[in-house]
Amino acid sequence: MNKDLPQTERSMRDANVPAPEEGPVILYQWQGECLERWLENGGRGMVQAVTGSGKTRLALRAIDALEQKLGRKVMVKIVVPTSSLMRQWGKVLREHRRENRESPGDGRIGLRGGGRKDPVNCKYMIYVVNSARYELARQILAQLESGEAVFLIADECHHYASGENHLIFEFLTRINKEKAAYYSLGLSATLPSGMNGRILAESLGPRIYSYGMAKATDRKTICPIDVFHVALTFWPEEMAEYEDITDRMTRCFDVLRKKAPFLEGLSQRDLFEELRRLSTGMTGVLFSSGQRQETQLPEAQRGGGGNREISRLARIYLNLSYKRKKLVCLASSRIACAEELIRLLGGREKILVFGERIAQAEELYRVLNLQYPGRVGRCHSKMGEQANRNSLERFRIGEYRILITCKSMDEGVDIPDASIGIILSGTAGHRQRTQRLGRIIRKKEGKSRASLYYLHIEETVEDACYLPDLGDSRIFELAFDAKTREFGNDEYDDASWQVEEDLVCAGTDEKTMREAYRCLDKGRVRGDWMSTPEEMAGQIAAAHDPEERNYWVCMKKAAAAKKKL
Repeated sequence: MNKDLPQTERSMRDANVPAPEEGPVILYQWQGECLERWLENGGRGMVQAVTGSGKTRLALRAIDALEQKLGRKVMVKIVVPTSSLMRQWGKVLREHRRENRESPGDGRIGLRGGGRKDPVNCKYMIYVVNSARYELARQILAQLESGEAVFLIADECHHYASGENHLIFEFLTRINKEKAAYYSLGLSATLPSGMNGRILAESLGPRIYSYGMAKATDRKTICPIDVFHVALTFWPEEMAEYEDITDRMTRCFDVLRKKAPFLEGLSQRDLFEELRRLSTGMTGVLFSSGQRQETQLPEAQRGGGGNREISRLARIYLNLSYKRKKLVCLASSRIACAEELIRLLGGREKILVFGERIAQAEELYRVLNLQYPGRVGRCHSKMGEQANRNSLERFRIGEYRILITCKSMDEGVDIPDASIGIILSGTAGHRQRTQRLGRIIRKKEGKSRASLYYLHIEETVEDACYLPDLGDSRIFELAFDAKTREFGNDEYDDASWQVEEDLVCAGTDEKTMREAYRCLDKGRVRGDWMSTPEEMAGQIAAAHDPEERNYWVCMKKAAAAKKKL
């Protein structure tokens, strides 16, 4: 089987995976493998698969396969973290119902959450977890006791391991999991490890399949991606403040280390966890290799006075750390870089901008809306659910070309035609990074590549190479000078200069030179100059207008110059 092609119905039968009696169902190879493994495990388990690779389609196919295996109707319960994801699931289920030719009566879809409170006896019930906490377990238990088969799909299941969210699994204490007709599937791009991972495994079944970024790229189930690390610098006054804060943190930690020697050698994550505990007056619990370990303070520091001093120093260190992080996050050059980057990228592709702070998102919105009136939207927690929904829909239908968001789109947003992502300010969370990448790598007809720009401040604690293994995806290093508003690209700049020099020596007129400069400047922040000659020829032939054609002609010249150099 060609690993780059989706599995057809016939190839799934060859792999001993049941296919529906009606309707053309298409799965990628990984989905077929995963489904077979899930069935072999009794219809229980968790799947970790990169965002955009088809987790939802896998779950829909699992519903069909389970019903065919059991020979009867299954009551499907789907739990999601947000109301937007609830509505998205409702949309794909309606399509699924049409594919399977289910009548509305046989395959009703009910929603619980986001203001909806449909009857719970629908075949398909979709719950926002906030609404599911205190009712889902009771409803599942009642249906199991009445002899129904229940299939629980936990989407973004990493949310449901702890706290009140875990109440959705309370019915498990009242049933015999080996005999009850209970089936489960957990879905996430980043399954948790440690205690949370074990809790989810007890509720949903073990991890049965992992499908990471590198494998998805290799098998072409997601869009190829170019990743650009864009190095920025502080303004002088920001650099001075950063160095001052760092110096104070160093001095503070030197004192802390003498008073609490067990802090030495901890990983950054464990260190901050321990400092948070110490800052509240708690002592001596650190984490090592996932195990909790009791630790005693030195004899001289035991007692109220020593503990209070350690607690005070821990608070000072944490406050300085938060202040430094905010300074890095809100560096002035980020807005200037995003503005110039969007100008160079042109006006065709949809752009998602991800930030960490609402004030920063609003500032960029004001700047861009002046330049592209009516074409820029924003989406964050202070706008309200309806306003965010409206912004997202206007972006989806193309009224907005640029959408600026903070964290409201990290999960549960499906916009396949968005092909450019800009990380305005980074995040330390691996899960959030992966989810943001997933917003732009979904495949769509006519979408050849996606581009992700990660803005980071050089010579700070901010990490430039923050993404998971991207397989054969191309990675570029750019630099941005906020004073001149110019980008540098060491791999590209010599070739670009050579093209300019050749045009000047050929006596090219001033108007044509200005157009060449425009095209070459755009190429500096794209990876198009690395395309094959055949790809470039195709782009030239298919160009929508002279500007696009000129751009690809210049990229072809830059590629030729690069080859010579």
